[in-house]
Amino acid sequence: MAMEYLHTMVRVGNLDAALDFYCNKFGLVETRRIENEKGRFTLVFLAAPGDADRAKETKAPLLELTYNWDEHEYQGGRNFGHLAYRVDDIYDTCDRLMKAGVTINRPPRDGYMAFIRSPDGISIELLQRGEPKAPAEPWASMPNTGSW
Repeated sequence: MAMEYLHTMVRVGNLDAALDFYCNKFGLVETRRIENEKGRFTLVFLAAPGDADRAKETKAPLLELTYNWDEHEYQGGRNFGHLAYRVDDIYDTCDRLMKAGVTINRPPRDGYMAFIRSPDGISIELLQRGEPKAPAEPWASMPNTGSW
């Protein structure tokens, strides 16, 4: 089974202060940024200097800072978002996990992204390598379960 670590997502309440800390003080390098006006959030992807060239090319390994424009304080660990892994076949991976007793919290209805949770409640994002797969059952009509 081929799997590759992609990123860890952390929510931040003040993007400027977070970038000052992670880039100016800690030394990470911004590799890309996504502004989503409709979703009202900004994603900033950071890499360690030694990983920066590879991260720009492969989009991994990265720290993803998520700044939600309308939310600035997080309680109870809400600032930590999820771990993310790229998989060769998202449908096969989710099927194997379900057969092992793992709940698919957000099924890969789009053929590209799914979420599961660890026994300790850590959210894990699974992303299809390359282009999304064509929508297929049982995933296309499977509802979300719980939260991720």
